Amino acid sequence: MPPPSPIPYLTFQNGTCEEAFTAYARIFGAAPPMFMRVSDTPEGEWPEDKMGWIMHGHLTLGESAIYGSDDIEGGTPPMQGVSIMMELPTAAEGKTVYDALAEGGEIRMAYEPTFWSPGFGTLTDRWGIRWMISTTEEP
Repeated sequence: MPPPSPIPYLTFQNGTCEEAFTAYARIFGAAPPMFMRVSDTPEGEWPEDKMGWIMHGHLTLGESAIYGSDDIEGGTPPMQGVSIMMELPTAAEGKTVYDALAEGGEIRMAYEPTFWSPGFGTLTDRWGIRWMISTTEEP
């Protein structure tokens, strides 16, 4: 039996999980994400303005997945020190994904050829998630 695969679990500020996961599905050409909302919980009292927030989101990307939720209780610091690495089959596909994720975000390292890859770049998207985009294409 192979070892289990890790699944990143992202926490989004200000109720933006649904927006981010829906954009990620579009950018990566994935099936629509699945969501469980705060309003779906059988118990607990939550503020009315958070009933539409995401308690748990699931986005399948290839043979892997990303989970996430909104920071319902507040106080979770923005993510630091972790990036999601995505490898695309070609440098052109990597550039397309990089540009889409960078829209409204912060470019950390422009997507361009490096000595190890015909396309690599890093960014923080508009939802505060850090990405590393590369290609499996040979240099």
